[in-house]
Amino acid sequence: MQCPKCGMEVTGGAEKCRGCGEVMADPSSTPQNMFSRQFGSPAARQSVAYAGFWLRLVAFLIDYFLIGIVVAFVIVLPMMQRAGIPLEDARILLTGWNRQILAINLAAGAANWLYWALMESSPWQATLGKRMFGLRVTDLEGRRISFARATGRYFGKIFFIGFIFAAFTEKKQALHDMLAGCLVIKKI
Repeated sequence: MQCPKCGMEVTGGAEKCRGCGEVMADPSSTPQNMFSRQFGSPAARQSVAYAGFWLRLVAFLIDYFLIGIVVAFVIVLPMMQRAGIPLEDARILLTGWNRQILAINLAAGAANWLYWALMESSPWQATLGKRMFGLRVTDLEGRRISFARATGRYFGKIFFIGFIFAAFTEKKQALHDMLAGCLVIKKI
């Protein structure tokens, strides 16, 4: 553990820092230790902030637009042509139910899931939209999340009303963040 005052390494469960005499609190109760593994020094930890609702919304809309274009041109349109569904009748994808429509919807859904889960569990820890704003998805300790946790976070977004939680919670967590035990942070 590092002393929050001088930054000196304090080991062995010491109650005071040997360098400056600062009284050391229980490491599990100090909020500045939350990101110590990820960001190191006290100064670096203080430069981390929770990403707010509006910034996250804009990043989400950018991602939604980008993945929508890719899915439309790479998956949906070719599959519609193969199934013999005319482009003018694209609304049938939302209202009709047959094997081809189910396959198109499953493929588009899988592409969306893989985009969000793979990007947020990657070394970038962010989708392209989040990356544009310097946002990252972490676990509660500031570490990179696993693909399984990113998958849980993605499917937690099914409860769209849960996005509003980010505007009112202390750590700016949406419902899917709370369900998956994640944070979205911005390094300042």
